[in-house]
Amino acid sequence: MTNTTHPPIGLANLERFDLLPLLRDGVQVHYEGSIDKKGFNWDWDWMLYKDGQEYVIFDVDGPGCIYNFVQHRYPDSPEPTFRFYFDGEREPRFTIRHSEFGHKHPFVTPLADAYMGPEDSGRGPIRVVRSFVPMPYARSCRITTDLQLKGFEKGDGGWGHVNYHSYATADGVRTYTGQESLERVLDIWHRVGEDPKPQVAAEAAVVRDLTLAPGEAKLLLDVTGPGSIVSILADAPDGDDGGGRPDWLHDIWIRATWDGHAAPDVDSPLGAFFGNELGYNNIGVLSHGTRADGVLYNYFPMPYWRSARVELVNKGKRSARLPRWEIRHTDANNALYPEGGTGYFRTSGYRASRATHLADSIIGHIEGKGHMVAAIVTAHAWREGIISCEGDVRVHIDGIRTPQVESDGSESYVCYGWGFPTPPEVNPSSAYDGLTDSPWSMVRLCAGDFYPFRSELVFGIEAGGANNQYLRHSGILFYYGVDAPGMVLTDEIDVGNHDSETYHEYSMRGGTGSYELESGFEDGARSTLRDRGNEFNGHSEFRVAVEPGNIGVRLRRRSDQITGRQRANVYVDGVRVEERSWYFADRNPYKRWLEDEFEIPAKYTAGKTDLGIRIEYVQEGESRTWNEFYYWIYSLV
Repeated sequence: MTNTTHPPIGLANLERFDLLPLLRDGVQVHYEGSIDKKGFNWDWDWMLYKDGQEYVIFDVDGPGCIYNFVQHRYPDSPEPTFRFYFDGEREPRFTIRHSEFGHKHPFVTPLADAYMGPEDSGRGPIRVVRSFVPMPYARSCRITTDLQLKGFEKGDGGWGHVNYHSYATADGVRTYTGQESLERVLDIWHRVGEDPKPQVAAEAAVVRDLTLAPGEAKLLLDVTGPGSIVSILADAPDGDDGGGRPDWLHDIWIRATWDGHAAPDVDSPLGAFFGNELGYNNIGVLSHGTRADGVLYNYFPMPYWRSARVELVNKGKRSARLPRWEIRHTDANNALYPEGGTGYFRTSGYRASRATHLADSIIGHIEGKGHMVAAIVTAHAWREGIISCEGDVRVHIDGIRTPQVESDGSESYVCYGWGFPTPPEVNPSSAYDGLTDSPWSMVRLCAGDFYPFRSELVFGIEAGGANNQYLRHSGILFYYGVDAPGMVLTDEIDVGNHDSETYHEYSMRGGTGSYELESGFEDGARSTLRDRGNEFNGHSEFRVAVEPGNIGVRLRRRSDQITGRQRANVYVDGVRVEERSWYFADRNPYKRWLEDEFEIPAKYTAGKTDLGIRIEYVQEGESRTWNEFYYWIYSLV
């Protein structure tokens, strides 16, 4: 039986696609990359700081795993060499040049690859390298380059990002060595269109020549008892009848309800469900898509414990016909999915195509506890042939104002990084379809770098470089989740407020003063916030309330990120949290407000009703003080 206490990490996570429904405690997703600090579209100059002769582009403390690395470059610009340092190493564990992605172990195709984009105003096609090679580390990680990654005005191309997980503890984490076998993952990734899960005995419910009149619904599966849907396959219409036009991608909806829930868990147009909203070309990723032979597939495991009900609904004005529909389901893998420790496969509410005035288009808003595993976004501009892919994706998790995941443009989100002029483009984890830049549709599978949430997840995308362009967005999110939240707000401290500080026995040593700041967040909003806080080069102490049944505690801080490389040690009731320091290497002198979190493992907090917290400043780089304006205390449950 699989150990669900510590679900797989790194390569094992990609090898066991069938374990994707397992809920994960102590995991958070993060992003580091080349986002314009002023909130516009000048997403270059990717650097945190310089260390000797190297330029640091990624620097984190504590156990985690890199799951996605992307960087773009003009072929005639100087070639950077990337160096990966793990666990405080003085010498890099890996060194790789930009031109070596795709063939130098472990960055081999299709886990890593390169994409040649279009001509760029006569400067030549840009080369985008991407990697989905999972690289865990038990204590820390840094990535450096020997060249400064500057912007296109300087003739280089500095765009890029890293998506990664952080873990509350290092339990089950083994730092990547490069000697691990890629054979199983490469075999899976070379067979896109086939089921990536281990084979199990399954029963097939097949319906042929399925015809749906306008407004009609047909039940295709109705079973009781525990089990799991293994796959859903369909033959696409051949276009000979009215339902064979692309309209059927939007008109026919799939609804799936698990365990007698009051509302469907899955409620999606077939085009989105099978990863292709536009239907111009057959595109697909490991989990869902359209094969070259026209067969539509969805291989996400969909467990249930009491019943499963799947139906199709025709919301269009014409009859529609599907030549063949097949649902494979099994009760052979119930031991993999303990109830309570497994999420239901669900979709967010489908966003129909519409524009949002001067604000991010919200593709999905999910509540409860779980993790997002895929996103589909489609966009239409006023007309074809205009730049419409510059909008940044922004994902806010558990109500944090600072996005946990971003992208320097929608095309970078799917790891192509330079426009949508040459559809279709596919790799096992991302793809896009469309015409010359408008309309376009992108799908991103987050099998490794799934997005955990404990209360909510909000997925938005800009319209243009600063929400300054008319774009109609549609889309949907796929996730595994349960309704009950996994965190509870149990206390909060308004630093700088005398009454709040007194109530929490707040004290500060080595204070350099208090000050007031009015600024904005990196969230695309045009509003500002004014608040007063403290800064110090010593420490602060305070007492907070928590739930005694907690499985850990998160401290969330609002701070001023005008200075980078803020670091502090955190103590709980006099004991230092040894898993990591509270460290944030980036900075933003324009959008100065930052909200970030520090997770305290349960061994420091379990069974307690209150905690004595000490935040001890540690000098790092240019940092001279630690600042704090507000704390929220969440008990994980």
